[in-house]
Amino acid sequence: MRPAGRSDDAADEVIAALTREVADFPVPGIAFKDLTPVFADAAGLAAVTDALARFAAGAEVVAGIDARGFLLAGAVAARLGVGALAVRKGGKLPPPVLSESYQLEYGQAVLEIPADGIDLAGRRVVILDDVLATGGTLAATHRLLQRAGAEVVAAAVVLELADMGGRAAVAPLRLMSLRLV
Repeated sequence: MRPAGRSDDAADEVIAALTREVADFPVPGIAFKDLTPVFADAAGLAAVTDALARFAAGAEVVAGIDARGFLLAGAVAARLGVGALAVRKGGKLPPPVLSESYQLEYGQAVLEIPADGIDLAGRRVVILDDVLATGGTLAATHRLLQRAGAEVVAAAVVLELADMGGRAAVAPLRLMSLRLV
């Protein structure tokens, strides 16, 4: 495994080759990095899953952030033989829920997990998401899982937008990015 913050060469190459950039989405001024082509490509998904699974080894639960993080968490959890947890956008789960509000670079949002039925107390959790920008979503997920009693040991993203400052927002959480741009 490479140190936190370093990329995996095979994953980095496929991410660079297949990522689509969409100007002014979801609002004017945002350059959206669409990783859908990476995940839709068998070799791309395999390279990303392999790299993330190496990083997440030792986790008891892999938490994926709504929505593309679900794809990653499911694939990595299956590879590791552990459970996956979907961290949902607000209003998508039946009550009772634990929730956490946070700021996006273009607005405000809420994340939720079930308050019943899943015991996270003391369990080693790795958080996965597709893109790290300002770090608000990842930091909110970290806080939410800690409130649920989880031991959040690390986080990983496919793509990190280095100029957005997200790494500082989630410090001192151990963080790996497969590609820095």
